[in-house]
Amino acid sequence: MTGTDARRGSAVRDVRGTAAGGPAVWSRDFALFFVARAVARLGDTMLPVALATGLLEQGYGAGAVGLAMAATTAAFAGLVVFGGVIADRFSTRKLMIGADLVRLGTQSLAAGLFFTGHVVLWQICAIGVVNGIAGAVFQPGVASTVPRLAADIQGANGAIRIAESAAQLAGPAVAGVLVGLASPGGVFAAHAATYTVSALCLLLLRLPPPPAGVRAATGSGMRAFRADLVDGWREFRARTWLWGVIAVWCLFMIAVWGPAVPLVATEVVGHHGPGAYGLVNSALGGGTVIGGLIALRLRPRRMLRAGAVALFAFFGFPAAVGAGLGVPAMAAGAALAGAGISFWGVMWATSVQTQVPADVLNRIHAYDVAGSLAMMPIGQALAGPAAGALGAGHVLLIAGAVSLVVAAALLAVPAIRDLVRADADAPAR
Repeated sequence: MTGTDARRGSAVRDVRGTAAGGPAVWSRDFALFFVARAVARLGDTMLPVALATGLLEQGYGAGAVGLAMAATTAAFAGLVVFGGVIADRFSTRKLMIGADLVRLGTQSLAAGLFFTGHVVLWQICAIGVVNGIAGAVFQPGVASTVPRLAADIQGANGAIRIAESAAQLAGPAVAGVLVGLASPGGVFAAHAATYTVSALCLLLLRLPPPPAGVRAATGSGMRAFRADLVDGWREFRARTWLWGVIAVWCLFMIAVWGPAVPLVATEVVGHHGPGAYGLVNSALGGGTVIGGLIALRLRPRRMLRAGAVALFAFFGFPAAVGAGLGVPAMAAGAALAGAGISFWGVMWATSVQTQVPADVLNRIHAYDVAGSLAMMPIGQALAGPAAGALGAGHVLLIAGAVSLVVAAALLAVPAIRDLVRADADAPAR
């Protein structure tokens, strides 16, 4: 056993030992974390509706809406790796509470701007940048919190996935109602309230101490910070299954998910109307709920292999739209795609949380998020030119074909295909 394997095995034993004697998933503390994640996700899915409606009402165009959304995404993707280093050096719970309080303030400010009608684009973009920075500090701690709260990490991830999927279904509808009853400012105020709930839940959370053997941060200043960053990168590169998945996933984001998001919207709305697009989106969300439920029940020995097999189902979503099939067929393809990608997500998150040593987990998760998210804007940017050259339908058919290639590539790498779950009798390879 290598030194890395020994640390990984020790970390897994320590995490399992920390949760020993308690409920496999549900406990007071996990319930608080569950509510925090579900409510925050509900607010996040309300935001695009409020942002688009509010800016359009103020006379701005679609480009301004995209710029405001990109401000948050760019700040988050650019800084989340540094957030991982911070999370491994300080209390993740306090960092997450602080990030929620910052976003409570920014979204309250945005609500005030929209209520008064004094909306300036650069101010909204600045608020988005601050939100992105806060998200970059918050997100890495999520990965290390789940193993400290539940002995059944896969079950915990499945439950959170279901809650987030349900929130994603409800969020746009709730935002639409609030816009109709009040104004876009009312949605921003509700979004701020979700961060209040999240911060309160995390404040009441009694987070167990880190597993025994997890090192404390040594040293301070920029040199120590840089050393932790390099150490995290070294740990990331040391695991072929980890960086292999991220490399393949970059292809998925560029060639599949990135172009699918805008092109599916334009194709479905253009040919069948906004109602059909809402139905297809609801089917996709419903499928993610089903995938989470399946992940609660199935316990494959080789989790990434099972997840990659499920990922083949994603083909039906872009292919059905690209082929110009009817709305029922597109909805069925979206539901299958949602189930497949949701099941993969639980298998992936659980593998990372159980295979990686606790003392570098936040940094590893940050590299995971940054590597995946950074490629999506590239795919979105290429969608328009590709559709202009080939036609949107052909681009979506190509995206469907590439999704099959991605699943096959994951299965083709032995380190990914043969990774044994950490709580199996046999050691992981």
